[in-house]
Amino acid sequence: MSLIVMKFGGSSVGDAERMKRVAKRIVERKQAGHSCVVVVSAMGDTTDELIDLSKQIYDGAPPAREMDMLLTTGEQVSVALLSMAIHSLGEQAVSYTGWQSGIFTEPVHGKARITDIQPHRVLNAIEQGNVVIVAGFQGMTEAGEITTLGRGGSDTTAVALAAAIKADLCEIYTDVDGIYSTDPRIVKVARKLSEISYDEMLELANLGAAVLHPRAVEYAKNYNVTLVVRSSFNYNEGTNVKEEAVMEQGIVVRGIAYDKNVARISILGVPEKPGQLAKVFLALAEVQIDVDIIVQSGVINGSADFSFTTTLADREKALDVIEQIRSEVGYREVTSEVNLVKVSIVGAGMVSSPGVAATMFKVISDLGITISLVSTSEIKMSCVIDNAQLTDVIRALHTAYGLDTSVQAFVGGPEDRR
Repeated sequence: MSLIVMKFGGSSVGDAERMKRVAKRIVERKQAGHSCVVVVSAMGDTTDELIDLSKQIYDGAPPAREMDMLLTTGEQVSVALLSMAIHSLGEQAVSYTGWQSGIFTEPVHGKARITDIQPHRVLNAIEQGNVVIVAGFQGMTEAGEITTLGRGGSDTTAVALAAAIKADLCEIYTDVDGIYSTDPRIVKVARKLSEISYDEMLELANLGAAVLHPRAVEYAKNYNVTLVVRSSFNYNEGTNVKEEAVMEQGIVVRGIAYDKNVARISILGVPEKPGQLAKVFLALAEVQIDVDIIVQSGVINGSADFSFTTTLADREKALDVIEQIRSEVGYREVTSEVNLVKVSIVGAGMVSSPGVAATMFKVISDLGITISLVSTSEIKMSCVIDNAQLTDVIRALHTAYGLDTSVQAFVGGPEDRR
């Protein structure tokens, strides 16, 4: 007998029929002799619908605490219905919220980090023969306040819980049957990877690949959680995420990711003197604004220009912060751009393969696209471009790096294949 954590995303439990299909799959595992802990997201587009509803009630950004109270209801619906579905198949099941499961977080609303898991109730329920169903995406502070972990937080819940209960396996079920070389909705001949390293997967997740949440990959790496990504719509072999992955012969770039959640901010005419960049980025850090790519131009007539990227949601806040420190920094003007996308290539073999960057630049150039910003590391390279030709860029890069296959990727259930 093994202890398995199974996580199902919103698309996997998007309606009653899909919920029943998931319940059948869980019961099959239980009847095969395994103990099962199941983590579930909100059904389908429930979270988006709740956010839209809040906008009809409150003009502007609603109180963060109340948004967490609202959004956590989506997962509570899912766990209760899935428990009912399992009971209807003749198996014992019990559903818990994140806080009932002993998941504690830092006191931050909207994107809290897990600080501790005390899974006594979960383990006791397993010993009593139950399938334990846990609401993903949520937890509780030491003071008893309900919090959410941010988008994709159910992945983090599943992996962190797997580490806490020392599960033998953590399976992430989604609408694709593994991790692909790029988004299979854009490239239908994308290559499914049999395995990928934690480091490569972490880069892809951070760069926009939506299959796994970055924090989930961090937990898996830090606690050596055996992690598999597979489809809830079929029984195909999934992708193993592990410490070291075997590289395919001739394949240097393992994955291509993109992120549309990008805004570029440029600060022009900054006087060239020590500490100027520190003033700007300390001010941004104080209000929890994450900054990604940073580029500074050369000094001309005693001043310099520099640009950085942040998320679309943080753009207005960042502009406000920069305006507040204008007299302190003494810049000439600030500009910003949206309608951008960050396209990235990832592969552990890139560091020892000359010509990888040149290929990316040539592909983008041949499509007549200007590159705004570039960022590199040992296993990844990112270019910020206009998002109008995103599909063309992804497909061209995928072909250029020899990633195309003759097999069509699987997305969704039989009724959703496209």
